[in-house]
Amino acid sequence: MTPLRLSDRVGRRALGYAAKARRLARSVRAGDAHPDDAWAVSLLTPGEGRVYQGMDPRDREHACRVTLHLLREHPAADPELVAAALLHDCGKSVRPYHVAERVLVGLVPTRLARLLPPLGALGIRAQHPELGAALLTRAGARPRVADLVARHHRPAGDLDAELLHHYDDQE
Repeated sequence: MTPLRLSDRVGRRALGYAAKARRLARSVRAGDAHPDDAWAVSLLTPGEGRVYQGMDPRDREHACRVTLHLLREHPAADPELVAAALLHDCGKSVRPYHVAERVLVGLVPTRLARLLPPLGALGIRAQHPELGAALLTRAGARPRVADLVARHHRPAGDLDAELLHHYDDQE
Protein backbone atom coordinates (compact mmCIF):
# COMPACT_ATOMS: atom_id res chain seq x y z
CA MET A 1 0.00 0.00 0.00
CA THR A 2 1.24 3.48 -0.81
CA PRO A 3 1.37 6.05 2.01
CA LEU A 4 -1.73 8.22 2.24
CA ARG A 5 -1.66 12.01 2.01
CA LEU A 6 -2.49 13.90 5.19
CA SER A 7 -5.95 14.88 3.91
CA ASP A 8 -6.68 11.24 3.04
CA ARG A 9 -5.53 10.09 6.49
CA VAL A 10 -7.73 12.69 8.21
CA GLY A 11 -10.73 11.67 6.09
CA ARG A 12 -10.11 8.00 6.78
CA ARG A 13 -9.79 8.70 10.51
CA ALA A 14 -13.09 10.66 10.48
CA LEU A 15 -14.85 7.75 8.75
CA GLY A 16 -13.39 5.41 11.35
CA TYR A 17 -14.72 7.51 14.23
CA ALA A 18 -18.16 7.75 12.60
CA ALA A 19 -18.20 3.96 12.23
CA LYS A 20 -17.14 3.59 15.87
CA ALA A 21 -20.04 5.84 16.96
CA ARG A 22 -22.51 3.71 14.95
CA ARG A 23 -21.03 0.53 16.41
CA LEU A 24 -21.32 1.87 19.96
CA ALA A 25 -24.96 2.82 19.38
CA ARG A 26 -25.67 -0.74 18.20
CA SER A 27 -23.78 -2.31 21.10
CA VAL A 28 -26.22 -1.54 23.87
CA ARG A 29 -28.48 -4.60 23.59
CA ALA A 30 -27.43 -8.03 22.38
CA GLY A 31 -31.04 -8.71 21.35
CA ASP A 32 -30.81 -5.95 18.75
CA ALA A 33 -28.03 -7.78 16.90
CA HIS A 34 -29.00 -9.91 13.91
CA PRO A 35 -25.87 -11.55 12.49
CA ASP A 36 -26.22 -13.83 9.45
CA ASP A 37 -24.84 -16.82 11.28
CA ALA A 38 -25.74 -19.48 8.69
CA TRP A 39 -23.91 -17.54 5.97
CA ALA A 40 -20.91 -16.88 8.21
CA VAL A 41 -20.52 -20.47 9.40
CA SER A 42 -20.70 -21.67 5.78
CA LEU A 43 -17.43 -19.81 5.14
CA LEU A 44 -15.57 -21.30 8.12
CA THR A 45 -14.04 -24.65 9.03
CA PRO A 46 -15.86 -26.56 11.79
CA GLY A 47 -13.39 -25.41 14.48
CA GLU A 48 -13.58 -21.81 13.28
CA GLY A 49 -17.37 -22.06 13.25
CA ARG A 50 -17.38 -23.11 16.92
CA VAL A 51 -15.24 -20.09 17.82
CA TYR A 52 -17.55 -17.81 15.79
CA GLN A 53 -20.65 -19.20 17.54
CA GLY A 54 -19.01 -18.45 20.91
CA MET A 55 -18.78 -14.74 20.08
CA ASP A 56 -21.26 -12.18 21.39
CA PRO A 57 -24.07 -11.59 18.84
CA ARG A 58 -23.07 -7.91 18.57
CA ASP A 59 -19.52 -8.90 17.66
CA ARG A 60 -20.83 -11.49 15.18
CA GLU A 61 -23.04 -8.84 13.54
CA HIS A 62 -20.07 -6.46 13.32
CA ALA A 63 -17.95 -9.28 11.85
CA CYS A 64 -20.60 -9.97 9.20
CA ARG A 65 -20.70 -6.26 8.27
CA VAL A 66 -16.89 -6.12 8.01
CA THR A 67 -16.87 -9.23 5.83
CA LEU A 68 -19.68 -8.02 3.55
CA HIS A 69 -17.92 -4.68 3.07
CA LEU A 70 -14.68 -6.50 2.25
CA LEU A 71 -16.40 -8.81 -0.24
CA ARG A 72 -18.32 -5.96 -1.86
CA GLU A 73 -15.04 -4.28 -2.79
CA HIS A 74 -12.90 -7.45 -3.14
CA PRO A 75 -15.22 -10.23 -4.37
CA ALA A 76 -12.29 -12.56 -5.05
CA ALA A 77 -10.78 -12.14 -1.56
CA ASP A 78 -8.81 -15.09 -0.27
CA PRO A 79 -11.04 -17.46 1.77
CA GLU A 80 -8.65 -17.22 4.72
CA LEU A 81 -8.97 -13.41 4.73
CA VAL A 82 -12.76 -13.80 4.63
CA ALA A 83 -12.62 -16.20 7.59
CA ALA A 84 -10.34 -13.80 9.48
CA ALA A 85 -12.81 -10.97 8.84
CA LEU A 86 -15.55 -13.07 10.43
CA LEU A 87 -13.35 -13.96 13.40
CA HIS A 88 -11.23 -10.85 13.93
CA ASP A 89 -12.85 -9.96 17.28
CA CYS A 90 -13.20 -13.51 18.63
CA GLY A 91 -10.64 -12.75 21.36
CA LYS A 92 -13.23 -10.53 23.03
CA SER A 93 -15.29 -13.65 23.74
CA VAL A 94 -12.94 -14.84 26.50
CA ARG A 95 -14.77 -12.52 28.91
CA PRO A 96 -18.35 -11.24 28.59
CA TYR A 97 -18.71 -7.46 28.63
CA HIS A 98 -21.37 -5.67 30.65
CA VAL A 99 -23.17 -2.96 28.67
CA ALA A 100 -21.39 -0.05 30.36
CA GLU A 101 -18.02 -1.76 29.85
CA ARG A 102 -18.77 -2.39 26.18
CA VAL A 103 -19.57 1.28 25.60
CA LEU A 104 -16.74 2.72 27.70
CA VAL A 105 -14.08 0.32 26.44
CA GLY A 106 -15.19 1.02 22.87
CA LEU A 107 -14.28 4.66 23.37
CA VAL A 108 -10.65 3.86 24.21
CA PRO A 109 -8.39 3.59 21.14
CA THR A 110 -6.55 0.26 20.94
CA ARG A 111 -3.17 2.00 20.94
CA LEU A 112 -4.00 3.68 24.24
CA ALA A 113 -5.51 0.52 25.74
CA ARG A 114 -2.22 -1.31 25.03
CA LEU A 115 -0.38 1.23 27.21
CA LEU A 116 -2.62 0.68 30.24
CA PRO A 117 -2.42 -2.27 32.65
CA PRO A 118 -4.07 -5.33 31.04
CA LEU A 119 -6.93 -5.63 33.53
CA GLY A 120 -10.58 -6.54 33.05
CA ALA A 121 -12.49 -5.41 29.99
CA LEU A 122 -9.81 -2.93 28.99
CA GLY A 123 -7.20 -5.68 29.05
CA ILE A 124 -9.37 -7.86 26.82
CA ARG A 125 -9.84 -4.91 24.45
CA ALA A 126 -6.09 -4.34 24.29
CA GLN A 127 -5.13 -8.00 23.85
CA HIS A 128 -8.10 -9.34 21.86
CA PRO A 129 -6.13 -9.93 18.63
CA GLU A 130 -3.59 -12.17 20.38
CA LEU A 131 -6.25 -13.82 22.55
CA GLY A 132 -8.31 -14.53 19.44
CA ALA A 133 -5.35 -16.05 17.60
CA ALA A 134 -4.67 -18.35 20.56
CA LEU A 135 -8.35 -19.34 20.74
CA LEU A 136 -8.37 -20.13 17.02
CA THR A 137 -5.15 -22.12 17.23
CA ARG A 138 -6.59 -24.25 20.05
CA ALA A 139 -9.75 -24.79 17.96
CA GLY A 140 -7.72 -26.10 15.00
CA ALA A 141 -8.27 -23.06 12.75
CA ARG A 142 -6.21 -22.52 9.65
CA PRO A 143 -2.86 -20.98 10.69
CA ARG A 144 -3.19 -18.05 8.26
CA VAL A 145 -6.61 -17.18 9.72
CA ALA A 146 -5.16 -17.11 13.25
CA ASP A 147 -2.22 -15.01 12.02
CA LEU A 148 -4.50 -12.45 10.34
CA VAL A 149 -6.64 -12.19 13.47
CA ALA A 150 -3.50 -11.63 15.56
CA ARG A 151 -2.32 -8.86 13.21
CA HIS A 152 -5.58 -7.05 12.43
CA HIS A 153 -4.67 -4.00 14.55
CA ARG A 154 -0.94 -4.13 13.69
CA PRO A 155 -0.72 -5.23 10.05
CA ALA A 156 3.06 -4.58 9.71
CA GLY A 157 3.08 -4.66 5.91
CA ASP A 158 0.85 -7.73 5.46
CA LEU A 159 -1.55 -6.65 2.70
CA ASP A 160 -4.39 -8.93 3.83
CA ALA A 161 -4.03 -7.73 7.43
CA GLU A 162 -4.04 -4.13 6.10
CA LEU A 163 -7.34 -4.82 4.30
CA LEU A 164 -8.83 -6.42 7.42
CA HIS A 165 -7.75 -3.44 9.53
CA HIS A 166 -9.22 -1.01 6.99
CA TYR A 167 -12.64 -2.67 6.82
CA ASP A 168 -12.77 -3.18 10.58
CA ASP A 169 -12.22 0.57 10.97
CA GLN A 170 -15.03 1.31 8.52
CA GLU A 171 -17.65 -0.86 10.19
